[in-house]
Parts: sequence; C-alpha cells; structure tokens
Amino acid sequence: MPAVQTLVAVVPGDPASCWRAFTNADAFAAWIPGLRRAQVVHRNEAGLPTEIVFELGASRTYSLAYTYDVTQHEVRWEPRSNKRDAVAGFARFEAVPVGTQITYGLANQVGATSASDMDELIAAFIRYLKR
Repeated sequence: MPAVQTLVAVVPGDPASCWRAFTNADAFAAWIPGLRRAQVVHRNEAGLPTEIVFELGASRTYSLAYTYDVTQHEVRWEPRSNKRDAVAGFARFEAVPVGTQITYGLANQVGATSASDMDELIAAFIRYLKR
C-alpha cells in the first residue's frame, strides 16, 4: 500500500454540516481548484455518490469509487478508471471546541497531488464553507 500524506485543519461549522458540504458532489465545482466537471455515475440508497467521473485541468479524466462511514463522518475513495491520473484517499470530520477538525489524506502514487495541492484544496473548501 502506498504511503499516505495527511493534512489536518480546523474548519468552521459542525461535523455534520462540513460532512454534507464535502460529500455534495453537485457543489464540487464551486470549491475544487481546477475542476471542470464532476459527474455522479452511481449513488447508494442514502443518495451519496459511490462513483464519480472527474475532469480536471486540460486533460485529466478519471473516476473514483467512494465508501462512507456516516456515523464517523468519514469518506474514502479509490481509483476506478484511469488510475494513472487518480488518487486514493480519505477525509474525516471530528468535532473540536472551535469547529470541526478535518483530517484529509491522499496515498502517494502516480498522479498523486503534492502537499501544496492538498493545502490549496482544503483552503478552497474552508472558503466555500465560509460563504
């Protein structure tokens, strides 16, 4: 298994609200840097996406398969197609006295984003939550 890069940040709001915002694929284009399109291919019985096709930048296209632990406010994803451009990872949302701690991790592999890309993504998510 590839090594995992992890970023921990505190975001405004309660874990349930942050979780809903992070798992709302219909709003991804509002906060994911460089995202041209996110198309939900399948949803589970609760309405959460279980497969999404992403188009990023000029030419990156891949799909991710998602699994959820709703009670723990955790989501995990792994490449389904075009694994060369995709990344595996997770996000977990936990209550802290000043809001919600998000733990965001990505597996180091071909196509993986850098630590600065992770910082940019979480900063964009925080800006989205503050709107």
